[in-house]
Amino acid sequence: MGANLTIDELVENFSLFDDWEDRYRYIIDLGRTLEPFPEESRTRENKVEGCISQVWLTHRIEHIGKEEHLFFAADSDAHIVKGLLAVLLALFSGRTPKDILSIDADAQLARLELDQHISPNRRNGVASVVQVVRSVARDRIEKAGNEPPHS
Repeated sequence: MGANLTIDELVENFSLFDDWEDRYRYIIDLGRTLEPFPEESRTRENKVEGCISQVWLTHRIEHIGKEEHLFFAADSDAHIVKGLLAVLLALFSGRTPKDILSIDADAQLARLELDQHISPNRRNGVASVVQVVRSVARDRIEKAGNEPPHS
């Protein structure tokens, strides 16, 4: 269900639900579609600070054509947070670092009305995950600027 959804598809799917109870269930279901997170990746280095729940985030780099793309994996010990992570992965995973930095996460999440329907603590946690994703993208751009060009 959620593994390859785009933010536009999520907005469309959200519009199918009449109330937030159903949307929360859908978010939880999205979390169940995340790839299993390796136990060995549940480290302090991969833990996202600023989240009330336990949240881990990793990334890998793939070269597609001449461009570098970042793919993220995430997990949480809380069902609703896991679903929110699935939404964030739909927004960011598989994109170039430059594309990631150009995304207005707040505006995209507002399209889902998540900004109005999740608790302040969860909003802070989402912001922390976004900050880590953006930091990874910035680091990749900086490294690319210091690496010799690929032939």
